[in-house]
Amino acid sequence: MAEDSLRLVIHIDGGARGNPGPAAAGVVIRTEDGTIVHEAGIFLGDTTNNVAEYRSLLAALETASALNAAEVEIRSDSELLVRQMTGVYRVRKSHLQELFALAQGLAGRFRKFSIQHVSRDQNKDADRLVNQAINLRRSVR
Repeated sequence: MAEDSLRLVIHIDGGARGNPGPAAAGVVIRTEDGTIVHEAGIFLGDTTNNVAEYRSLLAALETASALNAAEVEIRSDSELLVRQMTGVYRVRKSHLQELFALAQGLAGRFRKFSIQHVSRDQNKDADRLVNQAINLRRSVR
């Protein structure tokens, strides 16, 4: 597959215990044929669930950019994140506005960017990485 045609399907999740509390971001990146090319659980320290969701998106987009992806399809079980990124909801919280702006900027690097809401059942791998990182209090790969 030519580098300029790389299409990635990425499952992301973020979670916090306590909200705010110990938090992590989970990212699972696959090629179109389902091959995992990257997965990580990123420990974030104490923060909110919504910040963790945005941090998972930012980590996913930064990694996809480093992999020279041309097209990125994000799948998230965070309805808030998806609706904010698609313009259905406004970003009202000031602490999320900066993360939103960063995500929009990174999304613009790709020839094609899409984001869709999936059920928690369809996001188990990313959720598993979030829980591993929180349980261990460190990032995992």
